[in-house]
Amino acid sequence: MAQYRDVYMDNAATTYCNGEVFFAMQPYFISSFGTPDSLHQIGADAKQAIDDARASVARIINADPEEIYFTSGATEANNWLIKGIVEAAEIKRVIVSEIEHPSIIETTRWLAANGVEVDYVKVDENGIISIPDLLAKLAKPACLVSVMTANHEVGTVQYINTIANICAQNGVYFHTDATQAIDSVHIDVKEMDITALSLSGHKIYGPKGVGALYLKKGTRIATFMHGGNQEHGYRAGTYNVPAIVGLGKAVEICMRDNNVNNARIKQLRDYFIKEVESKIPAVKLNGHRTQRLANNVNFSFQAIEGESITTLLALQGICAATGSASSNEWLSRSHVLQAMGVSDEMINGSVRFTLGRSTTKEDIDYTVEHLIAVVHRLRAMSPLKIGGTKNV
Repeated sequence: MAQYRDVYMDNAATTYCNGEVFFAMQPYFISSFGTPDSLHQIGADAKQAIDDARASVARIINADPEEIYFTSGATEANNWLIKGIVEAAEIKRVIVSEIEHPSIIETTRWLAANGVEVDYVKVDENGIISIPDLLAKLAKPACLVSVMTANHEVGTVQYINTIANICAQNGVYFHTDATQAIDSVHIDVKEMDITALSLSGHKIYGPKGVGALYLKKGTRIATFMHGGNQEHGYRAGTYNVPAIVGLGKAVEICMRDNNVNNARIKQLRDYFIKEVESKIPAVKLNGHRTQRLANNVNFSFQAIEGESITTLLALQGICAATGSASSNEWLSRSHVLQAMGVSDEMINGSVRFTLGRSTTKEDIDYTVEHLIAVVHRLRAMSPLKIGGTKNV
């Protein structure tokens, strides 16, 4: 066995805060600590910093700065967008995919319990949205369609341009949760005719507790929080200036470095998939094989449980996940894998590995080595069988 090392393979849950981001934030805790609404210079410094961050976030998706609204994260952005659109609309009907993040799914469940009509679009075995099903559901008027750019569990990337065009042709607002994809999928909200988009700082090596909502000019939406006049009066509350600065810096680094970072990570991802599939029997790659995020690998291991795999891997310093880090009920009940038609046994044996900027080939080799040993050990103890024979 290779010498013990710490390997972080859970970057879909959260990333570390980049050093450049950390240093960019520091002055706004100590010296430029004023509120942007103040008339003095310390307040003016803070306001300028927020304006700069807003411009950076707008630039990565080709939006106008005044179309960017800062939030506490993508969960807040998703809640505000969906509830706010419904409240402002005459037609109280929304359409979302079956595999959305819990912040979308739970919001629509709440709306349904309060009289709003909600329809869910089917996906295929790879997690790709069914366009025929979407078109069928759009035969009846709706106020909003929400489909994530890329899935948080299996990494499948959607045909967002096509979906956005369909919505535009049907006169329906289109929102996409781009939280997992903003640093690896090219998005141009003007060219793609996207109405709204959510993102979060801690998924792109920025701070936790900050995110943003892009909202196209002229979109009808209700106010989210009442109080002061922050965010054009739609979202009151004192600005979290350091976090907003951090988000802006994280986005700038994405625009500067992502081509190089993603090419390297994708190469490691493909190497990891090849190693696992060639060295471990009865394993299934979940999600689209090629149309997936550069860093996402989701495997199902037959006859054993993903929770046991991740627990034993953690003892060797390897951090992975049994699914969405935002849901405590993922094991055996992943709504994403269920929608894709994955069997209960294979859902139980699913593990998500998500690579990051610090991941190396040595990390992959170490993970594969210990994964082989863990799977062998658990299958030897499992009462379940592979191919009708005792597991070894």
